[in-house]
Amino acid sequence: MTFIYHTFIFYPLYNAFVLLIDALPFFDAGLVIITFTIIIRLILFPLAKKSVRTQALMRELNPEMEEIKEKYKNDKQKQSLETFALYKKYKLNPFASVLLLLIQLPILIALYRIFLFAGFSHIDAAILYPFVPFPTGTTNVMFLGLLDVTQKSYILAFAAAVSQYFQAKLVIPPTPAKKDGKESMGDSFARNMALQMKYVMPVIIFFIAYSTTGVVAIYWTVSNLFMIGQEFFVRRQIKKNPNALIPKSAEPIA
Repeated sequence: MTFIYHTFIFYPLYNAFVLLIDALPFFDAGLVIITFTIIIRLILFPLAKKSVRTQALMRELNPEMEEIKEKYKNDKQKQSLETFALYKKYKLNPFASVLLLLIQLPILIALYRIFLFAGFSHIDAAILYPFVPFPTGTTNVMFLGLLDVTQKSYILAFAAAVSQYFQAKLVIPPTPAKKDGKESMGDSFARNMALQMKYVMPVIIFFIAYSTTGVVAIYWTVSNLFMIGQEFFVRRQIKKNPNALIPKSAEPIA
């Protein structure tokens, strides 16, 4: 597994990163990271779009799912059958986002390692491909002439945390309100998970970003902003045509 990871994921990404450094000598380190992160996110967009589509359509169908929960609140088996029937009707796979995350995870880990450990002051020539030139110049590590991305930065860590908050706030659907002061175990779990993703995760991201370097904070911030853009793009498509992202074989949204 280690051989596969390095040969097909880490080494290609590392060489692409070094190639970009050589191609953009007038960019500072922060701008190089932003450019590289956007390029990788654009390459992954077809995969990510399917995940965003699934989440967006599930939000569209949330009223129907809540109706099923209320109608069969005393019959959990029937509730599950009707929910899966709804998924089948619209050709939705609720686990699609998880599967796509597992596919993207090795790539994201490799990017994180490149930005965290590769640095800009030391390029490992031993793993460069023959056609990738070794950068001869020194990359300016002062992002926009203001912040040294190789050092810890409260400002960049805060930017990563704030972008994480807004990304979670945008993606995570509102939890259903309690009815008659009661709440099912599933709704309670969803509520707690939503609260942690919205409020606890940004705090964790802040401390991780600050404990490493500004490089990682920039990468995290750009990734979050790109995912926010993805969400708005998909929502706009659905707003224009609610059935635009539904498979042709599926039934249209009423």
